[in-house]
Amino acid sequence: MVMAPRHVAWWLSLWCALLLNLALWGNLSSLPDLVDPALLLRLGMALLVTCATYPWFMLWSWPRLRRLAWSVTLVLAAAVQYYMLHYGMVMDSSMARNVLQTNFTEGMALFSTGLLGHVLLFAGPPVLWLYAVVQWKVQARPAAWLWSLLSVLLALAAMGGLGVGMYRQLAPLMRNHTEIRYQINPLATVVAFADVTLKPWFRPHRPFRSISEGAALGSSYGPTAGATASKPPLLVLVVGETARADHFGLNGYPRDTTPELEERLVISWRHVQSCGTNTLASVPCMFSHQNKAGYDGRKFEYGNLLDVLQAAGLGVDWLDNQAGCKGVCERIPHAQAYQVAAGDAIQKWCRDGECLDELMVGLLDQRLQLLPESARQRGAVLVLHQMGSHGPAYYRRSSAAHKAFQPECTTHVTSDCSHAELVNVYDNSLRETDAFVAHVIDWLKTQQQTYQTAMLYVSDHGESLGEGGLYLHGMPYAIAPDAQKHVPWVLWPGSLFVRTGVDAGCMRASSNSAYTHDYYYHTVLGMLDVRTPTYQPALDMLMPCRQKTASAVSAVLVSPLGL
Repeated sequence: MVMAPRHVAWWLSLWCALLLNLALWGNLSSLPDLVDPALLLRLGMALLVTCATYPWFMLWSWPRLRRLAWSVTLVLAAAVQYYMLHYGMVMDSSMARNVLQTNFTEGMALFSTGLLGHVLLFAGPPVLWLYAVVQWKVQARPAAWLWSLLSVLLALAAMGGLGVGMYRQLAPLMRNHTEIRYQINPLATVVAFADVTLKPWFRPHRPFRSISEGAALGSSYGPTAGATASKPPLLVLVVGETARADHFGLNGYPRDTTPELEERLVISWRHVQSCGTNTLASVPCMFSHQNKAGYDGRKFEYGNLLDVLQAAGLGVDWLDNQAGCKGVCERIPHAQAYQVAAGDAIQKWCRDGECLDELMVGLLDQRLQLLPESARQRGAVLVLHQMGSHGPAYYRRSSAAHKAFQPECTTHVTSDCSHAELVNVYDNSLRETDAFVAHVIDWLKTQQQTYQTAMLYVSDHGESLGEGGLYLHGMPYAIAPDAQKHVPWVLWPGSLFVRTGVDAGCMRASSNSAYTHDYYYHTVLGMLDVRTPTYQPALDMLMPCRQKTASAVSAVLVSPLGL
């Protein structure tokens, strides 16, 4: 079959519009406010998607490049459609960043024979057609350029005409259902990755600004602090992963997913909203001095909570069992747990390139002792970044001892499991987290002769478990369900709160108050009695429960910079 490249591009664009946008057409069919009895709107949208896709294929229509570029586009579009159909995923810039930062083992957990079969079914035929059937019609160079240009202009004109003609129907549809624009395949993928990889080249680089100036230890550290601060503080911050607050037994969930934490008399705040729906968005935002709106719209890259604590004189360390700290630990000591653990611990807690979080408990002594002695004498903060309940391979997130709920989903293709099996395996991962955090508390108890101790656990984001056809996390924040944003916030007060006079009864009484990740930075500073110009008492969730000690009063008087 002899065809001009511009004609082949039309056929490929039509294939994409009709067969690689099944998630889009399925979503449109389920919308209750879409009245389209004659299917005219959907037909118009199919033509619109075809015309919008055509310039992309023509961009890669150069000799010796087109077959490869077009094949890659088709394969990627088929793979993206698979995740849209099976996990309810949409492709925006946040999801593109997640893809680029996913490590090998996490990526392999998302690979399956179902994905391979889907790609072969939906990308195989046009790729085979390109290589085995199509022969290129060669034209004189000026004529080829002219006809290609005219065909692209025709597509753009048709796209503009269709857009104007359907504006009255499309405008409210796009406003009320934002997810539609992220389901247009492959254009949503192209735009998302261009936004992440190319857009930074065309916008000013965010300069770095330190926020550590003026950071100092409060009066509870001084020679006049008295018996309430006779020992330095030791705080462990556990950064949870993919935990839903509504699946915590501590929060009223009917299943006993947190038995060990309940035994240790922790305090759990039940109504906390995350800063993002993925680790890359949430973790840096949690540790930022800015609120969510300020962080999302920032013009500078700022230092964070850990920089301030270190500048104040405390020893600070980050231990990771995840795919990195997302820039939060760049300026403090940090390590990947599997890289610093002994061989016997690796053999016990690790399998197939991944480790259970329990591996980090055995490293706490090591990480504490690696801090400079002068800093430890003032106090220490150890941060543990969990693998937690990261999906889709939930069955790998719990040991046999904590698989309390059966039968569980034993595949990473979550849509292949029943909802009951998926909830079982997810809840088992929370039982593992429960035991891990409880063992961190037990370790802190062994340090109480030397330190005033406490533990704070907060998850970075939640997870969808098939509700509304959605799985995993990472939906655009504005349209993400509450399951991806409602996170647990758990505190074991230990003996640290003697230092600043926080009333335990008051803290428990506030457990039904509503908070967000915006409170994290300021609450940790208040817990440790660290003074800095960026501290805002109104965002310290424990301030209402803090007695008016001299240290607390001095912290209140610090004026924020408002950066």
